[in-house]
Amino acid sequence: MADSTLTEERPRTAERPRASHGPRRRRRARWVGYLPYLLPGGIAFLVVIGYPLVTNVYFSLFKWRGGMAPLRWNGLGNYVDLMADDKFWTSFANSAAMIVAMVVVPTLLGLVLAAVLFDYLGRRFGERVSSVLRATYYLPQILPVAVAGVLWNWILNSQTGALNVLLRGIGIETPPNWLGDPSTALPSVMLVLIWVQMGYPVVIFMAALQRVDPELYEAAELDGAGWWDRFRAITVPQIRPEIFVVTLTCTVAALKVFGPIYVLTRGGPESSTLVPSYYSYLSFFDKSQVGYGAAIATVLTLVIVVVAVIILGLQGRAERREREGT
Repeated sequence: MADSTLTEERPRTAERPRASHGPRRRRRARWVGYLPYLLPGGIAFLVVIGYPLVTNVYFSLFKWRGGMAPLRWNGLGNYVDLMADDKFWTSFANSAAMIVAMVVVPTLLGLVLAAVLFDYLGRRFGERVSSVLRATYYLPQILPVAVAGVLWNWILNSQTGALNVLLRGIGIETPPNWLGDPSTALPSVMLVLIWVQMGYPVVIFMAALQRVDPELYEAAELDGAGWWDRFRAITVPQIRPEIFVVTLTCTVAALKVFGPIYVLTRGGPESSTLVPSYYSYLSFFDKSQVGYGAAIATVLTLVIVVVAVIILGLQGRAERREREGT
């Protein structure tokens, strides 16, 4: 009898480990089920981003004039040359100005404009008025870069530009050469970029304000809070995640800006508006220094990745503090 009971209990004890692997197997099966949906995106990432990035890093280790010219191994020589290249450092200094023009100013002004449209004009004049104004602010975003460049070249042209014609009309006989003078070219480009970029944060912030409970504003107004008090205590804290998103996307766009520089100034005059992306383009196509241009592009990619990681880290820290506070 004892032997029979032992033989009956053995299969039961042997089956317990199998049961413990059930959830793990189910998770694995679920992961396998996701693969058909992940594969297209993964393949597209490898083709569009992964392979070009690896190829670019590979070419940055050579001296190559492109085409059928031979590859000559240079190691880290291109990167060493970059560290001593004044134009390279000038281009990154100009990138700081691009960040001011495409991130700092549009985000701050966009935040104020969105709050005014939503909390003041929308409540006083209706949703239709605020929607029309929002679309007006966003219009420069949908214009092709070439069209915007032609428009601003017409405005800022030193001889026949609308702005200088107006200045001559009020008595200024020698108005500035806005895009041809090193002292005014960079501020002029920054002004154009602010105009182009302004609508993006306005639209994002107004969409974010749609999810804010209107009773918060009504209660604050009943307590005697003015517009600025409501903006500081309700608007900004409630849409903080969207502020981080706008900051991240606009910073990346500012670091790799190319189109407006190409259309307006071609990096001149005297490299006053040169940026890394356009400097890499010049090295690739104008100077036929493919390896050097690839090194510039690689460094720019690393800078963008580092900046993105920092912004995402700050966002995660802010969200953790908010959860701990609640």
